[in-house]
Amino acid sequence: MTSPAPDPFAPAKLGPLTLRNRVIKAATFEGVTREHVVSDRLIAFHRRVAAGGVGMTTVAYCAVSPEGCGTPNEIVLTRDTVPGLRTIADAVHAEGAAISAQIGHAGAVAAAARIKGVGPSPIFSPLAMKRTRAATLEDIGRITREFADAARIVADGGFDAVEIHLGHGYLVSEFLSPKLNKRTDAYGGSLENRARFAREVARAVRDAVGPNLAVLAKLNMSDGVAGGFWVDESVEVARLLEADGALDAIELTGGSSLENPMYLFRGEAPIHEMAAAFPQPIKGMFKLFGNRFLPSYPFEETYFLPYARQFRAALSMPLVLLGGITRRATIEQAMREGFEFVAMGRTLLREPDLVARMAKDEAGESLCVHCNKCMATIYRGTPSAPPCPLASLATAEERRGSPVGLLAASILPAREGRETERDERQRRRFGHHDFDARARERGRDRAARRVRQHGLRDRERREAEAERREVQRREHERGGLVRVEHGVGQQ
Repeated sequence: MTSPAPDPFAPAKLGPLTLRNRVIKAATFEGVTREHVVSDRLIAFHRRVAAGGVGMTTVAYCAVSPEGCGTPNEIVLTRDTVPGLRTIADAVHAEGAAISAQIGHAGAVAAAARIKGVGPSPIFSPLAMKRTRAATLEDIGRITREFADAARIVADGGFDAVEIHLGHGYLVSEFLSPKLNKRTDAYGGSLENRARFAREVARAVRDAVGPNLAVLAKLNMSDGVAGGFWVDESVEVARLLEADGALDAIELTGGSSLENPMYLFRGEAPIHEMAAAFPQPIKGMFKLFGNRFLPSYPFEETYFLPYARQFRAALSMPLVLLGGITRRATIEQAMREGFEFVAMGRTLLREPDLVARMAKDEAGESLCVHCNKCMATIYRGTPSAPPCPLASLATAEERRGSPVGLLAASILPAREGRETERDERQRRRFGHHDFDARARERGRDRAARRVRQHGLRDRERREAEAERREVQRREHERGGLVRVEHGVGQQ
């Protein structure tokens, strides 16, 4: 007899942890740590998400070394970060949630942060317009130790879990890729060799933290590029990781920050917003050729599920389903299909309290319209309240009752755009630029159109539902049976 699907909003075990529910806030890079340590804005951001009801929130992309930074505004896990980590852990725990840190080395992606990137082989970085150097065996050993050291720092900071980033075109992901890894030694060639670095990193992290922290890994199912890492090989790597016994769960993902970011996000590609976040000459090139780097993919609910099912069939360890999870019914479906947890990203930027409202049956679907304007906040910083850029679109008049105003005002007004002296100093140092006025205006116009479209669709759904109920009421009064589709009654 098949066991019933677990309640996604009931407590659940994840390694040594007991989470209050099965919803994890996915790592979405916050971009608010310009001094490379925990900031007040980062604490406010994760406190808000924790208060919104998630079982665990994930602090996104903490570099294991300065060389591993993918942007100039990331946490670098040194002993100096421990006090701040304890502060944010205490804040999240006070709201009833657990906290995890995603740790990684950016590899070739680090070239975009004006760092000499390293990869399994020399790799051309389109973000930096230069090639990286190939990692030596000494580099591999050193970086493996840096992962272990970073995990110890996370543990000392009072965190409950650590997530090892094995995907998205960062260093370990580059080693897995047959397209990017052209080595001829023990770390290249066969799948077993290409997986060696990932397995060594996972084992080093587990040995560093012991049994008291949950250890997860974020693994690409597909890179989304021709000749890259693909599902068939990824399933085999997942089997190797499961057999090694170092992980408590695998979070399934896809895409590449180096080659195809939109394969992960799906929906509209924010070309102009992303271009405005870069300095020249990258800004100009992004405006001209950004469509090639950020091709648009249509958004579909649970767009990674067909791939993830193959992992569920092959593995017995806990899996975290990610990608286009916006509805309570989708979360329940994931549980029925055998996934132990779900990870939500953009939906919780739009509505940080969505999980709590879903648990109370006060919400069935997110208001997120997948416009991806939040992608550019990687470089200018994700606001702590509210995180979604669309929240600033409602005028005072709109907030008094229009569909646009009701949608945009469902979370607090966006933060003021004033820059601090420290922000300006860091921008001069790293060549970081905020949105220019014209780009902001274009972004507001496009986002407003999306909000209005969403508001109209929402109104049409409400009107259709009202019509359906009216038809059913009339038929019930006549004693007849009726089937209603799209608001049209049919006998």
